[in-house]
Amino acid sequence: MNTKYQVESIDKKHRHMTYWDMFATWVGANANNGTWFIGGIIAACGFWGGIKALILASSISYIFLMLVGYMGTKTGVTTMALSRASFGIRGSIIPSIVNLTQFVGWTAVNTFIAATSVSYILHSFLGWPVYGQPGGNLGLIMGIAVMSILHLISIVSGQKSIQIIERIGIILVIIFVIWESIVVFKDVSFNQIAAWKVPSHLKMGFGTAMDTLAAFNLAWVTAGADFTRFTKKSVTATTAPFLGANLGVFGFAFIGLSATISIAISSGVYDPNNSDPSTIANRLGLGLIAMIVIMLTSMTANAVNIQAAGSALNNMFTKLTLKQSLLITTVIATLVTFIPVFYGSFLETFTAFLDYVGMVLGPIISIMVVDYFLISKQKYDPMELGNPNGRYWYKNGIHWTAFILWLVGVIFYSLLQKLDFVQTYTGATFIVMIIIGILYWLIMQFEKRNSNVN
Repeated sequence: MNTKYQVESIDKKHRHMTYWDMFATWVGANANNGTWFIGGIIAACGFWGGIKALILASSISYIFLMLVGYMGTKTGVTTMALSRASFGIRGSIIPSIVNLTQFVGWTAVNTFIAATSVSYILHSFLGWPVYGQPGGNLGLIMGIAVMSILHLISIVSGQKSIQIIERIGIILVIIFVIWESIVVFKDVSFNQIAAWKVPSHLKMGFGTAMDTLAAFNLAWVTAGADFTRFTKKSVTATTAPFLGANLGVFGFAFIGLSATISIAISSGVYDPNNSDPSTIANRLGLGLIAMIVIMLTSMTANAVNIQAAGSALNNMFTKLTLKQSLLITTVIATLVTFIPVFYGSFLETFTAFLDYVGMVLGPIISIMVVDYFLISKQKYDPMELGNPNGRYWYKNGIHWTAFILWLVGVIFYSLLQKLDFVQTYTGATFIVMIIIGILYWLIMQFEKRNSNVN
């Protein structure tokens, strides 16, 4: 067989991730700075509106994580390698590019927030201005450099070091969330937070919150098989990611939501730009320990982000080793982290990034899940995924049906988001996923019948 497109499938005897490892990985993936910041953003829905959107969007999104996780443990290959079955061996470059850019983006988001914490630490020890004050960029730039070096060290140290980071990180993260919760509710009661009204000019529609959370949560779905291929049991590959990811997102988004509203009540001013963990922790007076834990949560989340981005790059350039791909993506992510420093606010950059993720990701996931479970009846041959003369070559390596429907989904999402009803009540993401999934199934059934007749 031509080895140019070869895919690595992990044999079951080499799979050593336990249920706890898988659970800790996905708690750690969501128990991070970005999740906290998301909680602060959806505070614009009010407390109960934010909670309702959080539960609904996260639960739906992580059902898809379970499905992709199941695909990973059954085949032993990465999510992007799995995308070859539905998009074609060459066509899978589209999901790979999307995955590479979004996980590089998430790495940059977490690195930026952690770097802000470093700027507070440098202010305490050296008197440097914190980020946001005149001259504060120096501390931020130093923070970006520190975090990027830590990421590179963890990659060079290998998979074992990542597992150690996750195991230690999850314990510290849980302690930190409890500590933060005590501080938040000590000065402002739960009843006050629940009754808080959003200033009308800053209010966010429920549908917009659904799309924001869907973009955040679905981003993890395309990393699912990258980890579940190291598990032996289906129950580990499905329930552990679902429970872990939900626990992480509920815990950290809840405290981000509550802390942002708490500060708005105590200060009398609600500013979404001040929803990042470092600023909130500083305003709550949590000190250096909080900043160090924020840095650690960045490492636990980015261990997953970098792994997924590296896998996507590896699928695009098979001559690279996985470690080389991971190092390259870390360097790229470091450069991307500087974008908010020179172009606009972090909130504006982050919101634009979420719009991109929501627009391009939903249709890909929908097509992949429908193809595996409904079209192929859970039967993918890992060897065929790398065979240019096999069933997944389609036409010149591209499955044009999947590619065109993906484009239709992107356009449809853009149009739906402009409708007031969608922004206010439903959001566009899950509607688009349902429609594209149904269209893909119908067209594939039609193509199958035509080929049988011929």
